[in-house]
Amino acid sequence: MVRKWAQRFREEREDVSSDPRSGRPISVLTDGNVERVRQVIKDDPHSTYDDITVETGLSRGTIERIIHDCLKMRKVTSRWVVHQPTDEQKQERFRICRQNLEKFRNGTCRLCDIITGNETWIYHGQIDRKSSNSTWVGENESPRTVVHQHRSEPRTRFCLFFKSTDPVIIHKVDEGKTIDHNYYIENCLISVINEIRKKGKSLRTKYKLLHDNGPSHTHRDVVKYLTEEGIEIIPHPPHSPDLAPCDSWLNDYIKRNLADHTKEESLA
Repeated sequence: MVRKWAQRFREEREDVSSDPRSGRPISVLTDGNVERVRQVIKDDPHSTYDDITVETGLSRGTIERIIHDCLKMRKVTSRWVVHQPTDEQKQERFRICRQNLEKFRNGTCRLCDIITGNETWIYHGQIDRKSSNSTWVGENESPRTVVHQHRSEPRTRFCLFFKSTDPVIIHKVDEGKTIDHNYYIENCLISVINEIRKKGKSLRTKYKLLHDNGPSHTHRDVVKYLTEEGIEIIPHPPHSPDLAPCDSWLNDYIKRNLADHTKEESLA
């Protein structure tokens, strides 16, 4: 390269760029190729790069450029939903979110003060990877949702509570037990309070609890118990699993890392 530049300078040329020539490769970002990729994704939004390569014969690099630069698409994962919120519930969600954000801004609430928890089912058998629900969406499109279907495979229920720094309690629910408000207090909340007390009684009143508004969580006896223990309950809008860390992150993280367990006895 340096030798070529020196030759050009000897020829009194100021530009060291290569001269245009007819042998340059033709761009593969043609309208036809863009449309071919678009059609494959339209037919199957779950298509992988390998799938698109097989269908179009284009290289992965070309497909990436077409998807991201030309089609302005990205791949996102569908989220399981049980209900779609009404307009009134969306307004309530907005109000609660704005209220909580204001508490963080004015310093009356800190992330390290929050304990959050919920119940989850862990299936004993192979668990589908979340990536199987990934789909391509356009620049202004929202992720798709998948309505959760109940399964009949063997499973165990757990109650999980954690802070931003570490777990608080992990409680295994005995088979056949129902988590009503009494069970929730006696087997979950009392254990949470005991863990808080280990940090020192003087610190107890600063903690806040975030859990969803399920019947066992909002029962008056639960509210009374937490109030008497000096625990503030952070309001949670209806049908908003994305605002509950267990639903939006922890549960999926645990199940994703258990996906390689294929024997029931390993999780039973």
